[in-house]
Amino acid sequence: MSAEPLLTDLDRQTIAVSKALAADAVEKAGSGHPGTPISLAGVAWLLYQREMVHDPLDPGWLGRDRFVLSIGHASLVQYIQLFLAGYDIDLEGFTAFRSPAGLPGHPEFGEVPGVETTTGPLGAGFANAVGLAMAARREHGLLDAGTPLGESVFDHFVYTILGDGCMQEGVSSEAASLAGTQQLGNLIAIYDDNDISIEGNTDIAFTEDPSARFEAYGWQVLDVDWRTGPDGYAEDLEALHEAVVAARAETSRPTLIRLHTIIAWPSPTKQGQESSHGAKLGGEEIAGLKRALGLDPEQSFILPDDVVAHARTRAAENTRAARAVWDERFAAWQQANPDAAALLERLEAHRLPEGLQAALPTWEVGESLATRAASGKVLSALAGVAPELWGGSADLAGSNNTTMAGEPSFLPASLAQAEGDGPFGRTIHFGVREHAMGSTLNGIALDGLTRPYGGTFMVFSDYMRPAVRLAALMGIGSIFVWSHDSIGVGEDGPTHQPIEHLAALRAIPGLAVVRPGDANETAAAWAEILRRHDEPAGIVISRQNLPVSASARAAADGVRRGAYVLAEATDASGQQVSPDVVLVATGSEVGVAVAARDILQGQGTPTRVVSAPCLEWFAQQDEAYRAEVLPADAAKVSIETGIAMGWREIVGDAGEIVSLDHYGTSAAGTTLFEEYGFTGQNVAERARRALARTRG
Repeated sequence: MSAEPLLTDLDRQTIAVSKALAADAVEKAGSGHPGTPISLAGVAWLLYQREMVHDPLDPGWLGRDRFVLSIGHASLVQYIQLFLAGYDIDLEGFTAFRSPAGLPGHPEFGEVPGVETTTGPLGAGFANAVGLAMAARREHGLLDAGTPLGESVFDHFVYTILGDGCMQEGVSSEAASLAGTQQLGNLIAIYDDNDISIEGNTDIAFTEDPSARFEAYGWQVLDVDWRTGPDGYAEDLEALHEAVVAARAETSRPTLIRLHTIIAWPSPTKQGQESSHGAKLGGEEIAGLKRALGLDPEQSFILPDDVVAHARTRAAENTRAARAVWDERFAAWQQANPDAAALLERLEAHRLPEGLQAALPTWEVGESLATRAASGKVLSALAGVAPELWGGSADLAGSNNTTMAGEPSFLPASLAQAEGDGPFGRTIHFGVREHAMGSTLNGIALDGLTRPYGGTFMVFSDYMRPAVRLAALMGIGSIFVWSHDSIGVGEDGPTHQPIEHLAALRAIPGLAVVRPGDANETAAAWAEILRRHDEPAGIVISRQNLPVSASARAAADGVRRGAYVLAEATDASGQQVSPDVVLVATGSEVGVAVAARDILQGQGTPTRVVSAPCLEWFAQQDEAYRAEVLPADAAKVSIETGIAMGWREIVGDAGEIVSLDHYGTSAAGTTLFEEYGFTGQNVAERARRALARTRG
């Protein structure tokens, strides 16, 4: 009995219809990117109909393969196959493409079923795919460590399609290098090598050999050239299928399939032209395309019932077969591993572990500790109660204290450095790759079961910003650890002293920027960040020691609200009174505010100190609480070693902003605080000015 052919006549018609639908959707929208969805329609059909394990009726099924369209501008490549496979997408999504009533111009996580991540900034999706592949391995180790790689119910493949633009963006180089080092055999990337960019042939800017580059990274590279068919060009899906099979068989290296294509093929005059990349083809060109495909040039949005039924029947049959096997294996795993099954249930429900609060270390008021050191102690304390928490640093673990004590490294067995290191380890070594680290964290977070963190110096958050923005856009729980947060860095000088970074990061909607003022606030910050599963956060921590000003209880109650009263105003007898002055500070400047309060109180000015570790969380509180913390009739002063931007809304027109609106210099942090006015004496003087204005 002969094997079923890869393509039937109905399959070929499905691919033809997919090409025409892409052209029609862009034409109707009046804008978009038709060329790549036309030329890659067969590639996407092969993945969704023949290669990938997925379930259109359950897009979040744990046993699915993951797919990332890194070339997000070509979103129709994915949308059309999702529709044909039976995901919850209707025809109006295409007729109203790139409008509020239709499908978005780029794949958007949470908006389109079956889309694993928001893509569009080139290379970011590819780096997300690396994170998804890493997450799969960690989850295997967390839930089924006794089973070899490739044999667990939790193993799956991650597929991604990238293009020339992705190849040129630096983040792809960083991520590919990391993936090669990690020997991610579950990662399969298809590179659409069509030699076209918006400005013309890629030779004007991109002449390297990507195959040699990826081989040097440690990838398996397979070459499939559709330009060498018997008639000059043939979409040889058999050859591509064989390459995918070979990629799945390679378990110790990620695979790049370099697929040579002609953009917009077989449109009559715009195939192979940059004009097909980012603009509609035009009615005459689309009519010619449809004739070449054997379709009626007078019809638009052609979706024959038999084609749709064929694609959905095939997808449903594939799903039933895959799920039957997986469900049986999963049931056996559950029975054999009741504790791991209970952990999985908790992770899927995004419930925090019992005992998390009790596990947090505490410090006595008056102790002194850098918040980076406190953060490291918190991570080590959480290691035993929150197995879902894992991460590392961009080669700065010893400086930003991101290594949980005693936890092994996440490395392939061949690169293990110490006992316990291996493919299921917990400590990630991202290397000096901040952008890829951020994007990889996003990929791990998107997989849904674990909470990843990654650390670097705060000044280098600039390298991470695109990934941080995408985390906020998607509403996922990536955790960014930024140490060395101010001029307190000291002698390294202005290249390492962040000045504008707090304001720049606070400008990102949906990102929580958390700058604890002492060790107890640091512990409370980590607890609150973990409670907020659907929100990315950056925890901003100090190099220098800071006095512990908040009790553990006060910090636990106050940090979750973003800002709280740390020290109350009192009269000469020590009784609490309404404040004349409110000093609002973050991070290392909380201690400065406390010193200024002592001066003002000694001069008979009732003064309150408000610690404000997270302005975003404070803004989420009700108006009554915010007014209670910051009374309207009190003079207000903000203290933060960064630019003034954003603080006027807190202190009002009459208030004072003690800020740093210029770069620092190489000197001890204590010297710089003194020189630039971050002292109790200067803040007290600024408070007197604010009070005079407030009283009129």
